[in-house]
Amino acid sequence: MGKVILEMKNITKTFPGVKALDNVNLKVEEGEIHALVGENGAGKSTLMNVLSGIYPYGTYEGDIVYNGEVCKFQKIKDSEEKGIVIIHQELALVPQMSIGENMFLGNERGKKNAINWNETYGEADKYLKMVGLSESSRVLIKDIGTGKQQLVEIAKALAKNAKLLILDEPTSSLNETDSRALLDLMLEFKKQGMTMIIITHKLNEVVYVADKITVVRDGSTVETMDCHESKIDEDRIIRGMVGREITNRFPKRENVNIGDINMEVDHWTVHHPLYTERKVVDDVSLNVKKGEVVGIYGLMGAGRTELAMSIFGKSYGSGITGTLKINGKEVDLKTPREAIEAKIAYVTEDRKGNGLVLSNPIRVNTSLANMKGVSNKGVIDVDKEYAVAAEYKEKLNTKAPTVEQNVGNLSGGNQQKVLLAKWMFTDPEILILDEPTRGIDVGAKYEIYCIINDLVRSGKSVIMISSELPEVLGMSDRIYIMNEGRFVGELNAYEATQESIMANIIQSGRGE
Repeated sequence: MGKVILEMKNITKTFPGVKALDNVNLKVEEGEIHALVGENGAGKSTLMNVLSGIYPYGTYEGDIVYNGEVCKFQKIKDSEEKGIVIIHQELALVPQMSIGENMFLGNERGKKNAINWNETYGEADKYLKMVGLSESSRVLIKDIGTGKQQLVEIAKALAKNAKLLILDEPTSSLNETDSRALLDLMLEFKKQGMTMIIITHKLNEVVYVADKITVVRDGSTVETMDCHESKIDEDRIIRGMVGREITNRFPKRENVNIGDINMEVDHWTVHHPLYTERKVVDDVSLNVKKGEVVGIYGLMGAGRTELAMSIFGKSYGSGITGTLKINGKEVDLKTPREAIEAKIAYVTEDRKGNGLVLSNPIRVNTSLANMKGVSNKGVIDVDKEYAVAAEYKEKLNTKAPTVEQNVGNLSGGNQQKVLLAKWMFTDPEILILDEPTRGIDVGAKYEIYCIINDLVRSGKSVIMISSELPEVLGMSDRIYIMNEGRFVGELNAYEATQESIMANIIQSGRGE
């Protein structure tokens, strides 16, 4: 057994109306990668926020012992001075600033009244090299991809002399290639003696990198598994997380009854909103039938979200050409409001930024896209709004004490359910779901899949965009494969495999 670098003892943290952590214990050894897993709302991120000082000493019960010393962090700067650095799921980077400026923001190089830019960029380039980035530190953040931005966050942590690195869902926005590269980088850091805690819902990643796995369920620690003592697979981890076996991760649809074509898109082309000469969607045609789930899969940057948003009332893009038909009738939907009136809903991939108002309660968020449905002569009927929100809370099994709970206090999976409720309340015929299970756990995913199945069983049409191949294969009746703005293949569910989908991308001549 190695040296214990961190011990969190009997940590209890309470928010209004809910006990988020209840006597949680965590022990991490020096130089190991320790995975923290559990369903959404289990308390994983809350525990790490306690450790890093985001929730200061005095707002929780219990002790943090780091390198043999009891720590009472009052702010995040206190934990960073000890070498504990957290990288959050939402990247904390300023797009219009350079890589170097971002890396030392709040940790500037130079004297009190003057930044030494030569030292700033020189130091930044050194740390970028350590994480395998060849970009100059003078490049703007907005000009590099999400995968590289994640590496900048890690370089930023190294610049703070990190000894214990906490990574919260580090690959949630990355494609498979970038995810594997990041995991391999973690293994390299481990060889150099760094200690890491990783929170992720991608259990294949846990199996790939973790030395030990601690399971948190309903705010309490359930068990810690040593991956070197026994063979730990994904099913074993799931059993610990949810307290039961999940034999089938994708619920079967009974009595599948696919009807007529509900929506058709023909020769659809979309240009970038700023660089108007650049096509982001190039001559795409698709259709979706009533009672059908159509999957769209592609590598990052393929144009999937741009396609979805441009269909939804031209909410993205410029110079849009092509035809859109609903139930055989051509329509020209110029705004999201017109798309909603045409019975189309778009569930964004960015639930926190564009989908929900985090500072508002479930009640308000549920009615946002259909305020007419809870109004009387232009005045919102709060009682009706409450009743509608409560109905969807029960229907979707959203875990919250009341619909007056602020959405920002909910777990990712429950936020996703509120987002679905918001659009289901518009009574759409066609739902475009963009990464509907991003950043949520296996149990919550299963519940979302059941909701999707219920929707198509009632005759709705669903277009599901996902970066997770098993999800696309497990849920779709048909799959369109997209690469660099074009569809490069279409497969029925019975003929689609991971290999056949990737082969279509590679054979298109523009695969990554």
